[in-house]
Amino acid sequence: MLEAPVIIIGAGTSGIATAACLTKKSIPFIILDREDCYASLWQKYTYDRLHLHLTKQICELPHFPFPSSYPNYVPKNQFIEYLGTYMNHFKINPFYHRDVELAEYDEGVGEKYWRVKAKNKRLGQVEEYGGRFLVVASGETAEPYVPEVEGLGSFRGKVIHSTRYKNGVEFKDEHVLVVGSGNSGMEIALDLANFGAKPSIIVRSPVYFLSRDMMYYATILFNYLSPSMVEKLVVIASRIVYGDLSKYGIPFSNEGPFTMKMKYGRFPIIDVGTVAKIKSREIEVLPAEIQSISGNEVLFRDGKPQPFDSIVFCTGFKRSTQKWLKGGDDFLNENGFPKTSFPNHWKGQNGLYCVGLSRRGFYGANLDAQNVANDIASIISNSSTKQVYAM
Repeated sequence: MLEAPVIIIGAGTSGIATAACLTKKSIPFIILDREDCYASLWQKYTYDRLHLHLTKQICELPHFPFPSSYPNYVPKNQFIEYLGTYMNHFKINPFYHRDVELAEYDEGVGEKYWRVKAKNKRLGQVEEYGGRFLVVASGETAEPYVPEVEGLGSFRGKVIHSTRYKNGVEFKDEHVLVVGSGNSGMEIALDLANFGAKPSIIVRSPVYFLSRDMMYYATILFNYLSPSMVEKLVVIASRIVYGDLSKYGIPFSNEGPFTMKMKYGRFPIIDVGTVAKIKSREIEVLPAEIQSISGNEVLFRDGKPQPFDSIVFCTGFKRSTQKWLKGGDDFLNENGFPKTSFPNHWKGQNGLYCVGLSRRGFYGANLDAQNVANDIASIISNSSTKQVYAM
């Protein structure tokens, strides 16, 4: 068994932020990831045109600012470059190809600690790791989710999840159905339209469109005004800039964008050109959900069938924590999110922590990482016993 004071599950941005914060405290750790690289979501499963939706000051990882030469809204490739520099600077070396199968707290006689079993996918064997502390940093985006749709297997065209979409080149002149109206769905619909496809997007729930400037000034105003006042100002600004979008098929909401985010986990849509395409009818908005599929024809719940050449599911992700974490039922719910609300969500019992599950993006994950490292450092410094770990 390989041991260290801390075991981190996940080498995405949350995991490496935690690793950096532990490094600053001179606390050894083991970081495990099932993929073959760090930040695999960014390196392998994001579309080409993606930029950070918030300014770089908000998105930078702990203890390492973005280079001044980077633009305010960092493009995907530069962000990956930044992460590589981050890994080198803090000398973070994850164990890749490790698919965690079990993590449980050992309450036996003697020193209590977390036992982790992970399959080394290269060697095809199970390895064991042990540590006093366990950090769940596998993130909100563990397993791509595609809903069950009657007849989906009969569809004759291309069916992909958003994690497999790169750009709209191969979809030129095609009628493409985009399922899911979050930021990814809206931006992929825009990208498809820009590449000459004919996208339609299903929008069943209310969404709020905000510009980058609206989000930027909102983050500043939060330092001076109450959240409810900031939200009211943002709602007014959105209505002035975008007008009444209900006539284009976008449902109106009686709740503000930040309330919707806190209550339902629905992020406001950062508009980078989608609204203009919706208004020009280059992107068609469909209000009804899919009832069934037969061949290349999609039947909607309003009874109207419509033919499509391809379908892109932008339907998000599911957490996989419940598959391998034992003894964390009082900490994480059945969906893999903390049961305790922000800001006390990051700490469980028996040395169990989570990073990046507060639904507050990079800012929330970075706070988590620093809180976790500070708490672990405090516990270690106050411990009356010293444990030697083989590294």
